[in-house]
Amino acid sequence: MKFLCGIETEYGLLIREGDGRGSSMIRQEELFRRVRDYLFFEKKAGLIDLHQRAYDEPPGNGGFLRNGGRLYIDMGHVEYASPECGTILDLVAMDRAGDLLLEESLRELGLSGSVSFIKNNIDHQTLATFGSHENYSVPRSFPFNEKGLDPLVAFLVTRQIFSGAGRVGASIINDSLISLDNSFPSIPYQISQRADYVVNKFYQWVQMNRSIVNTRDEPLADPLQFRRIHLLLGDSNMSQYALALKAGTTRLVLALIERGEAPWIPVADPVQAIRSLSHDLSMAWPIEIGGEGVVSAVEIQGRFYEAAEKAFRGESDDSDWILDAWNGILTDLEKKDPAIVADRIDWAQKYVLLETFRKEEGLSWDDPWMESLDLAYHDLNPDTGLFYPLEEEGSHRRLVSSTAIRTARDNGPAGTRAQGRSEAVVRILDGQTGKMFNDYIIQWFGVQVNGGEILYMLDPYKTYRREVATYFSEASQTAHSGE
Repeated sequence: MKFLCGIETEYGLLIREGDGRGSSMIRQEELFRRVRDYLFFEKKAGLIDLHQRAYDEPPGNGGFLRNGGRLYIDMGHVEYASPECGTILDLVAMDRAGDLLLEESLRELGLSGSVSFIKNNIDHQTLATFGSHENYSVPRSFPFNEKGLDPLVAFLVTRQIFSGAGRVGASIINDSLISLDNSFPSIPYQISQRADYVVNKFYQWVQMNRSIVNTRDEPLADPLQFRRIHLLLGDSNMSQYALALKAGTTRLVLALIERGEAPWIPVADPVQAIRSLSHDLSMAWPIEIGGEGVVSAVEIQGRFYEAAEKAFRGESDDSDWILDAWNGILTDLEKKDPAIVADRIDWAQKYVLLETFRKEEGLSWDDPWMESLDLAYHDLNPDTGLFYPLEEEGSHRRLVSSTAIRTARDNGPAGTRAQGRSEAVVRILDGQTGKMFNDYIIQWFGVQVNGGEILYMLDPYKTYRREVATYFSEASQTAHSGE
């Protein structure tokens, strides 16, 4: 089984008022642009786009980074797209590298005392949502139809029990033409930030009509060989462990579907199930399954685990770690105590923190202080955020070191085409000193400099390091001969 995954993260921005206590989301785009310009023009963290990429991505909107990933402004947010990663640890390190770049930029600009990047998925003031998108490479032969994807839907609906980031309150989405009932139960806390915003089982577009499985066919690779599975329903994870478990289990399930070995579990109403499961803090998590009646989310996940255990045990260190972690978390979730899994799962870690504070202070869940603490959990500033100190003191498990994250900030992951893309970015940056490469275009699937031939990189599992070296050697000779 080949593993190839990338994560796209949209960040919020918390602007503290003069007294340090309040917060405001105004002036976001101005600050986003300031950070972007600092990263590309002063820090030289990557190459800004010189050409129009799409109708909503004009020149200068963003660019590719030294590590082969991408940073840009999207729908009013800074978005970091990690490079394509071939191992779980690379994925975790590359995801954290994006966090580090943004947090460092605020500190180096002298803004960290008044501004923080927030890695979450909701704005409590406007109830707007911003995303964490997952991308998995699968063969073109993958059964991308409703019958083939139904097992994936069952898995994704229930995956939130260990991948959710948790949130205070709820966002009630009216997905019918008329509202028949305006009374909703009080939801003090739930396990997923995105569950309330999912309104479809399958859909093509990204905004406004969010689905469990996005059906857009945009492989960003050879379309005859590859397909990109693009998922919108997941939460942004602060926890390294939860991110690894989320991406790792998903890739194993996709591989089961490819092999025709995934369990068939038809969820009666997936959209309703994803919401009701998120709202259920009893951890009973019952779901209606066609032909079976009510089955718990833990049992459904257990069926996928058993199939994956049979198919992939011993295949690689990655698959064995995923299987062990998956089995361990399901065993502990059956005990129905968030404190037992708080060292590995975001929603449980946050719930334990907030519930302890709420009881000590005698607060209700709808106190504004609780929403502020919710945001503070996702604050990337280690001096003001609640999560990073938990890692530092060993209360929450981590998988990659700070040194590995710093390395991932500046270098592409080994074993995928992102490694070649990373080296191309560095070569262009180095060549700009002598004005060797005044014009360039970089895409996920190729590179072009000085209007010359295009180096296509259509196989995401190939590093293209040799091809990049040859391409730039020839481009340098051409540039020198034209002087």
